[in-house]
Amino acid sequence: MDAQALEARVRDELSLFGIECDDGQARQLVKHLLLVIEKNKVVNLTRITDPLEAVTLHVVDSLLPLACPGVAMDRSTRFMDIGTGAGFPGIPLGIMTGAHGLLVDSVNKKMLAVGEFAAQLGLTALHALHARVEDYASEHPRSQDYVFARAVAQSNVIIEYAAPILKNEGMLVLEKARPSEEELEHAAKAADICGLVPVSRETFELPHELGHREILIYIKKRKPSILLPRKAGEAKRFPLGE
Repeated sequence: MDAQALEARVRDELSLFGIECDDGQARQLVKHLLLVIEKNKVVNLTRITDPLEAVTLHVVDSLLPLACPGVAMDRSTRFMDIGTGAGFPGIPLGIMTGAHGLLVDSVNKKMLAVGEFAAQLGLTALHALHARVEDYASEHPRSQDYVFARAVAQSNVIIEYAAPILKNEGMLVLEKARPSEEELEHAAKAADICGLVPVSRETFELPHELGHREILIYIKKRKPSILLPRKAGEAKRFPLGE
């Protein structure tokens, strides 16, 4: 399938969720996708290499937050994408909104690739960062309007990572497949400790029966009741709310 057909597929699938995508945005989204698939031949970035499936499972999936009530981003917005991998959802979000994005991952070879993608796409407002989130939070507290995380870790762990980074009234947007009731309970307890309040839980079915998605949205309302960030690694070793 050629690039133009993929672009049409992107626009059609996003329209199912009320997300408007112009020709230029579709072109950029597909270009990023094809760059990822090509780079994947030498660097392990994704297991999804079929372009048709990748449109749905990478591009559309990454942009579902834009279909959620209360999520509003523009060129003045600052966001972080935790565990960005090949640049999902950060690069698609940057393409669609023009927001300033910090795309973070602990695997340096992935960050080198993401930096290349952003440069090739001319996305000067997006930056790849090879770092631990806890370290960034210590140096740049309360710096982000949004934090996104897509299938990275348990919700309570991401909540702890996000809390010190978010500005007051900032939003954490978690993209999940089917979170268990136990995970949601732990998340609720962790959110209370970290000063976050749950806003909504949105559910979506991806096109072509490619999966169920849930998006959990939290807003930062107050200071955490413990000192954050904790030392690097403690969020995973001793998760809050469990």
